[in-house]
Amino acid sequence: MANLRPSPTKGNLIHSKKSLELAKLGYDLMDRKRNVLIREMMNLVDKVKYLRDNLTEAYAEAYVALQQANISLGVVSEIANAITVEEGIKIVYRSVMGVEIPIVTFDETDVVLEYGFEESNSRLDEATIKYIIAKRLTIVLAEIDTSIYRLARAIQKTQKRANALRNIVIPNLESDIKYIAESLEEKEREGFIRLKVIKNKKNQSN
Repeated sequence: MANLRPSPTKGNLIHSKKSLELAKLGYDLMDRKRNVLIREMMNLVDKVKYLRDNLTEAYAEAYVALQQANISLGVVSEIANAITVEEGIKIVYRSVMGVEIPIVTFDETDVVLEYGFEESNSRLDEATIKYIIAKRLTIVLAEIDTSIYRLARAIQKTQKRANALRNIVIPNLESDIKYIAESLEEKEREGFIRLKVIKNKKNQSN
């Protein structure tokens, strides 16, 4: 589809120049936003590897402890079903350049073993504590993973908008301004020449 040129008028020239100023300002803001979001995401990425390594180790230890508890007590599924579901997790959000980043908090009170001592032993206690540790690490990792995902999507969208402004909108406006300015200059030259011809004819007739 051909690019439609605006009419070469002074009004359109002023309008195009204002639009160009806004487009350049928009690009600067988008570029600044992108840099802030990238910096925020990189800070989180640095934490992810450390957390993943710790979480992998925590689940491995918890699984081994659970196996040992099962061996010493038999299958402990009935005891596990009696433990109450975690309800102390809360989520609030903070804004980073308009991107909502989750902050997950949870109740870190002292561990309370909810089963009777007669039907359990120290191996079950150890498995319970290790799974609580793994659970807490999982909560933290979920917060960071979600934050990185949201930041990455926002960075992608911001980059697309910045690219559109830099590669399409701004060049088109600059081209329109050049076209209008040259057209107006050409009209002024033609008008000047016509006036000069008219003046010369008048002088010759006199």
